[in-house]
Amino acid sequence: MEDVCEGKDFSFPDQEEKILSWWDKVDAFKTQLERTKDLPEYIFYDGPPFATGLPHYGHILAGTIKDIVTRYQSMTGHHVTRRFGWDCHGLPVEHEIDQKLGIKSREDVLKMGIGNYNEECRGIVQRYVGEWEKTVVRVGRWIDFKNDYKTMDLNFMESVWWGFAQLYQKGLVYRGFKVMPYSTGCKTPLSNFEANSNYKEVPDPEIMVSFPVIDDPDGASFVAWTTTPWTLPSNLALCVNANFVYVKVRNKFNGKVYVVAESRLGELPVEKAKKSLPDGTANASENAKAKPKSSGGKSKNVETYEILDKFSGASLVGKKYVPLFDYFKDFSEVAFKVVSDNYVTDDSGTGIVHCAPAFGEDDYRVCLENGIINKGENLVVAVDDDGCFTERIVDFSKRYVKDADKDIIQAVKEKDRLVKSGSFTHSYPFCWRSDTPLIYRAVPSWFVAVEKIKDQLLENNKQTYWVPDFVKEKRFHNWLENARDWAVSRSRFWGTPLPLWISEDGEEIVVMDSVEKLEKLSGAKVTDLHRHKIDHITIPSSRGPEFGVLRRVEDVFDCWFESGSMPHAYIHYPFENVELFEKNFPGHFVAEGLDQTRGWFYTLMVLSTALFGKPAFRNLICNGLVLAEDGKKMSKRLRNYPPPSEVINEYGADALRLYIINSPVVRAEPLRFKKDGVYGVVKDVFLPWYNAYRFLVQNAKRLEIEGLAVFTPIDQNRLQKSSNVLDQWINSATQSLVHFVRQEMDAYRLYTVVPYLLKFLDNLTNIYVRFNRKRLKGRTGEDDCRTALSTLYYVLLTACKAMASFTPFFTEVLYQNLRKVSAGSEESIHYCRFPEVEGKRGDRIEESVNRMMTIIDLARNIRERHNKPLKTPLKEMVIVHPDEDFLSDIAGKLKEYVLEELNVKSLVPCSDTLKYASLRAEPDFSVLGRKLGKSMGIVAKEVKSMSTDDILAFEKAGEITIASHVLKLSDIKITREFRPPNNVSLEDIDAKGDGDVLVILDLRRDDSLLEAGIAREIVNRIQKLRKKAALEPTDAVEVFFKSLDKGETFSKEILESQEQYIREALGSPLLPATSLPRHAIVLAEESFHGISNISFAITLTRPALVFDTDALLTLNGGNDKFAKGLQTYLLSRDYQNLKTEFQQGQGKMKVSSIEGQPEVNLVLGKHVFLTAADYFTATKRCA
Repeated sequence: MEDVCEGKDFSFPDQEEKILSWWDKVDAFKTQLERTKDLPEYIFYDGPPFATGLPHYGHILAGTIKDIVTRYQSMTGHHVTRRFGWDCHGLPVEHEIDQKLGIKSREDVLKMGIGNYNEECRGIVQRYVGEWEKTVVRVGRWIDFKNDYKTMDLNFMESVWWGFAQLYQKGLVYRGFKVMPYSTGCKTPLSNFEANSNYKEVPDPEIMVSFPVIDDPDGASFVAWTTTPWTLPSNLALCVNANFVYVKVRNKFNGKVYVVAESRLGELPVEKAKKSLPDGTANASENAKAKPKSSGGKSKNVETYEILDKFSGASLVGKKYVPLFDYFKDFSEVAFKVVSDNYVTDDSGTGIVHCAPAFGEDDYRVCLENGIINKGENLVVAVDDDGCFTERIVDFSKRYVKDADKDIIQAVKEKDRLVKSGSFTHSYPFCWRSDTPLIYRAVPSWFVAVEKIKDQLLENNKQTYWVPDFVKEKRFHNWLENARDWAVSRSRFWGTPLPLWISEDGEEIVVMDSVEKLEKLSGAKVTDLHRHKIDHITIPSSRGPEFGVLRRVEDVFDCWFESGSMPHAYIHYPFENVELFEKNFPGHFVAEGLDQTRGWFYTLMVLSTALFGKPAFRNLICNGLVLAEDGKKMSKRLRNYPPPSEVINEYGADALRLYIINSPVVRAEPLRFKKDGVYGVVKDVFLPWYNAYRFLVQNAKRLEIEGLAVFTPIDQNRLQKSSNVLDQWINSATQSLVHFVRQEMDAYRLYTVVPYLLKFLDNLTNIYVRFNRKRLKGRTGEDDCRTALSTLYYVLLTACKAMASFTPFFTEVLYQNLRKVSAGSEESIHYCRFPEVEGKRGDRIEESVNRMMTIIDLARNIRERHNKPLKTPLKEMVIVHPDEDFLSDIAGKLKEYVLEELNVKSLVPCSDTLKYASLRAEPDFSVLGRKLGKSMGIVAKEVKSMSTDDILAFEKAGEITIASHVLKLSDIKITREFRPPNNVSLEDIDAKGDGDVLVILDLRRDDSLLEAGIAREIVNRIQKLRKKAALEPTDAVEVFFKSLDKGETFSKEILESQEQYIREALGSPLLPATSLPRHAIVLAEESFHGISNISFAITLTRPALVFDTDALLTLNGGNDKFAKGLQTYLLSRDYQNLKTEFQQGQGKMKVSSIEGQPEVNLVLGKHVFLTAADYFTATKRCA
């Protein structure tokens, strides 16, 4: 393995760029597909975005989810084709061209020619494809852009035609009128989904209008309320609720008689009493100026209205009234009458609704049911495609309807029909593209009869699996339950044309299901199915030449019909890939945002159910919205979010991927995007992970530096038999990680994986690596070191494979270095199989280590409470727990780790839970309060008085009956309170518990531990000095100690008594300053004063040669000059090369290259020593 840099110098973005270049060089994605081509198919449908806009965090989120799932499925033994798709048709494209060319109306398009217009549209469809590919590739997503699918491709459009023809044959297509949300800006109807996507708070007029009742003896008028005055010229009926009570009332001041719902009487205007003149007459002119008020049903002093009569709504049905305008007088025989329906409510208005069937869905339905209009006939739509009144509305002809509101209100007022006027602010739908207010307008359209298949839709929804499931069970289910027939045609230009050819008399209809059929029937050659390429094609009537020819209807498909056809259309089914489709439908997986429950998810389900009787997909992940940090929608104009490229260039794509996956957004909840959150992932996930990897590499390289065999991991089967408890534990924890990731990924719960990984990495770095430093650094022998390093190697390798789909770059970086010491490994981590759970998962050892960490945390807490730092040794700790197996683990194989980490000399296990604690029972009021009600007081008193025996019996049985109520373990809180032994104060001993474990620390001073404490202080200062000198853990140094106290005896005794501990902690002996070679290179030195009442100086040096001058003199026959010449020569040599030469010569070296000096044979450990420590140890041994 190659050496690696420090974490602070590791650039995640730079490394990702290198991996991208390498993937590109080896064609990694294509290679993966080729290697898996014979494996079972896993079918993933990629919802097509529009390429007319740039990708944002919402696209990155959905793309990351898709990439994680498909990478995982590839690693678990599937062939996963991933083709990018593009939505090419529809309003988004046309709207851009309209703006670019200044097109304001349909006529403008016809003037420039549909062909020219469509080619303009085609020209911008893929404007941002390059930017999309750049972003998608940079975030690590593997998907095929070269073999993408486009909804404007001939093959795709032909499959759409086939699907529509199938629906027609099944009787699921019809033509009719439908009142739909209509965009006057884009001059087309919108789907309900589109209409619901852009609401704004806007002011609108609200008025009450009178409609005189014909032949009413009191001259009464119906009063209707509306917020769309522009619809009044098209009024054909008034609608009441048959179940409401209505009243006829007279205004006491002006004598006018009105009919309204009794519950809405208070909405009529309130007027003041007229002032009387001295002669007793009323001041008519002053009263005329009085403005109606909009509050209450009574004035302060006088009631405004007297009730003349009460009657049911049903009794009003059929009554005729005087029309407001005479634009529809030709409808007088059937129109201008009262009808009833339950859609009329009494929560607003007057309880009487004015109906203009061309401009309201309920209006249309009610008028149709009451014979005022007929289905498909004589519906006059008095507003044109641009939202302007037609010539029928003579007084407002060619006026835009919303602009005419004020003048219409004035006209009503001049007719003395205005009862009340005002304005109110409400949420109103706007066109999501042109940002103009929508109107509801009846349009002729072709429909898919969705209501006919509603039961099958609901049944097919049950066969699908969603994450989160509440979106399926509630939001999507409710949407399907209220499904309406789907208007699939659009009166537009750039789209897939409807394949309908109709005769002039409308009697003959031919539906094309293929290009071949069109060519056969028309005799024309067809290479493109867009309007300008086929609108001119006619078909001879099958009834004979006298019936003329059939021409195509002008409409194109709603682009949602195209995207909903994607599962079969993107592979050109049924014209190609029949076996591929039929063997693998429904698809295995789709993923998009929450808004698609009414969009793509819905159209997929409708078309797959109608065409194939099945759902389109088996598994679905639905994500929420990514918002700006302030909770608002991300806005380029407001610049309230950092651009994705900025975040990726700073922290890397892997960090961004993990950040968004580890958030509520994957559970269909909103995410407030915070750049700091991405940095948090780098800090909390990637740096600890990298540091554990770097520690492995450093210590593997150390073996080479020390002249030992190059590190090669030991066979995994041998490692599974390691006797080291932490090896057993981390192997088990790694298997648990593999099991958990596989389990959660199989259930598509991506959001649970990152928290588990965080805990795993924390355990790896803060337990395994931290507690095993001596072994990993080789201080417990080479064999044990290689076992620990091999264990760490396989843990990191397995974790990388398990997480490769989540963090494709980082895992590849680590894998490329790790694979260098493992023969026969795959070229890329993404060619590897997902790890299987191998060996035993030791639940007991994992639980014991978790409890060990709990014990360590509790003991640290006690130390902090009593200001006893870890460097202060303590004599004893007691662990109280009822589980003998756990105590056996803690007092046995885990004992050394607990004692060393906590700096305690002895550990005493205790299974008697009452020896150091008393039990107390408390009722859980939050649980029992709702359950017991008035009995709570009695039960609470009984619970609090439970004895120790009662509590123990309750814990054993799991329940207890008190005052005839059965209480479970969850109803009562059992607390264990520490009870110190007799004659011992809480200053001398303290405890802390967590659940069923209690830790007790003896805090009393013990002078016999003083030397150990000082030794820890010295080691601590040395380690800090190493860091200060920027030394790596693998850097070999020698450490020298010098006492700065007057008497050196005390410090000398400490160093001698604690020699073994210091040697193990440092990895080398602590040498007296007197043995510091004069030629040694000093790396750092520092003096310390008053540390545990001693003062000393520490010097760190590079290892340096030390000579036995007497032995060298003897070797050179007593010639001092030769002896010094030999020393000079040896010191001039490269230290590492000299060390290697001695190792190769098995501790011996011949020197014959010194000019003028005889050849000599040097012996290591006799004439020369490689370190001061070697010399010191040798001389000490001889002494």
